[in-house]
Amino acid sequence: MKHTPRNGAHPIDLRPFMTEFPTGVAIVTALADHRRPWGMTCTSMCSVTLTPPTLLVCLRETSPTLAALLNVRTFAVNLLHRDARPTAELFASGTADRFDRVAWSVPPGCGGPHLDAAAHMIADCALTESRTIGDHVVVIGRVSHVTRTSETTPLLYGRRRYASWPEPYPVPAGGPQ
Repeated sequence: MKHTPRNGAHPIDLRPFMTEFPTGVAIVTALADHRRPWGMTCTSMCSVTLTPPTLLVCLRETSPTLAALLNVRTFAVNLLHRDARPTAELFASGTADRFDRVAWSVPPGCGGPHLDAAAHMIADCALTESRTIGDHVVVIGRVSHVTRTSETTPLLYGRRRYASWPEPYPVPAGGPQ
């Protein structure tokens, strides 16, 4: 068993640990000045509280998506469905014309662009707090609206690969909170 020193003498690489934690895949979107869309793939997302409905995402400090989000103070979290791997990869690549390559819309009152063909659920959020930690910014948003776009299963990411559940399973009553 490989052991990492606790004395701080060597920097810890957290990536091997985090690859063993499979998670859903989201794309965080926001509109910059002149309604220019920005977005990036994000696997660092979680619920903070149900009352009021609040979630958090962690974004690179140098991200143009983060800059747009902090400027307009709203954003959308698009949870990707199992067939949206190409969209996840596109938005992780930094390709400048990514919004020219996907279907998206800006419904009235939304927090950011909705990726209509790639997302199965979308949460529109208003920024309530942000905090820089290392090279990322923790963004906390109050959810103003949730949209279900399809009944398909989510896209998952772990061990440096994409996957999905083999078939949809209903969440049992009393499941994880």
